[in-house]
Amino acid sequence: MIDYEQFCRIQACRREGLKAGQIATKLGLDARTVAAWLQEKRFQPKQSANRASKLDPYKRDIVSMVERYPYSAVQIYQKIREQGFDGGYTIVKDYVRAIRPKRHKPYLKLRFAPGECAQVDWGSYGSIRVGSTRRRLSFFVMVLCYSRMMYLEFTVSQTMEHFLGCHQNALHCFGGVPSRIMVDNLKSAVLKRITGQAPVLNPKYLDFATHYGFTIVPCGVGKGNEKGIVEHGVGYVKKNFLAGLEPADFKTINPAATHWLATIANVRVHGETHKKPHDMFAHETRYLSPLPAQLYDIATLTPVRASRQFRVSLDTNRYSVPAEYAGTSLLMKTYPDRICIYHDHTLIARHTRSYDRHRDTEHPDHPKALLQQRKKARDQKLLMRFLTVSPHAERYYQGLVERKLNIMHHIRQIVGLTEIYSPEQVARAMEDALEYRAFSCDYIANLIEQRKYFNRPPGALHLTRAADLLDLEISEPDISIYAKGDHDA
Repeated sequence: MIDYEQFCRIQACRREGLKAGQIATKLGLDARTVAAWLQEKRFQPKQSANRASKLDPYKRDIVSMVERYPYSAVQIYQKIREQGFDGGYTIVKDYVRAIRPKRHKPYLKLRFAPGECAQVDWGSYGSIRVGSTRRRLSFFVMVLCYSRMMYLEFTVSQTMEHFLGCHQNALHCFGGVPSRIMVDNLKSAVLKRITGQAPVLNPKYLDFATHYGFTIVPCGVGKGNEKGIVEHGVGYVKKNFLAGLEPADFKTINPAATHWLATIANVRVHGETHKKPHDMFAHETRYLSPLPAQLYDIATLTPVRASRQFRVSLDTNRYSVPAEYAGTSLLMKTYPDRICIYHDHTLIARHTRSYDRHRDTEHPDHPKALLQQRKKARDQKLLMRFLTVSPHAERYYQGLVERKLNIMHHIRQIVGLTEIYSPEQVARAMEDALEYRAFSCDYIANLIEQRKYFNRPPGALHLTRAADLLDLEISEPDISIYAKGDHDA
């Protein structure tokens, strides 16, 4: 036998074009069962066919016994055995259990005045894709007890900052605060309960309630019926909104939930009040307390220590801080949508919170100090090497400073010349440049090249004498080629 939720899923799969066998594989059901339910347009519990039973002749007597006195199934079995029943005990026990009126614990029907109370609860529904991973899908429901006006928000966590953030969003959505809020005994609300004593409330939640001006009312242990309004709301979300819904990404589900609240949940005729929650809310809103002027800081505070890579970690993800705080004890404030990192009450980093896994988030400005520090170290090492090139290097450095040039550029080029030419050549060129008051790496290079040209040894000189020019041997010209040319003409 399948329930209404499974029936809705079967119908949703049919609308997607799946066949009975495919639906059965996807939902883990028998293909014949799926095929039978695909023929049904509405959900109706199947009734089993009536078959003859050995107990049929004795059923009227059994009913009479149960009505006269609370006989046990064993006693009834013994009595009908005396009347000739030859069946087993199990069939008698099952029938007695079926006809005996079930004893239900009585509950008072709670009634609430406008603005008096709201109830909150968490629900869970499988998992959903977030980035490259999947996380458990949770949803927060707050219902105003008088009007049944509902607030719904989906999250991928039920931690304290999400619990308070959903409260805050719900109250601002309603535009006011009820006098009381009923909650279950989850750790975000109740730390512990001791028999005969008042429950120990979570101090963060208590401070939040004080800020917004409502009283926290925890349900009794094992008495979830006390917040039956919101529990029905959670079930309604699962059966109406989530049944057959398969969102591809977490970013899409909250906008869809907002649309569902506005067009279905809060404008339907409620089964208990027989009125639309939206219409009753218009009356209730006048009895809600006004919202405080300032938002409550819902962040969770956590002491952390930055790593040597100037990172702090949260839920397998890493976030950068300025490089100078590597290895420092810091304070991290965690919000549902962001994290803020402080050092001595000063905000040093702020990042958008990621719900993916194993992500590294670095702000472009955070490594700048480390890169600048490394650059200074490289420049200092280069300067020390420059000062060893020549005894006059320090004077030449002062000349570069006086000219207000890009000092490190010229020093880098001059040191580079020592790898092309000998250190002696560079030192001699620097000494000459000081004489000419020429401060530039280009001057040093030119002086080295010029000195290299002037210091080149002269080659041998060859002189041509007049007698040598007269002592020449010239062969007789061949004029036969001209004669050949005349003959051809």
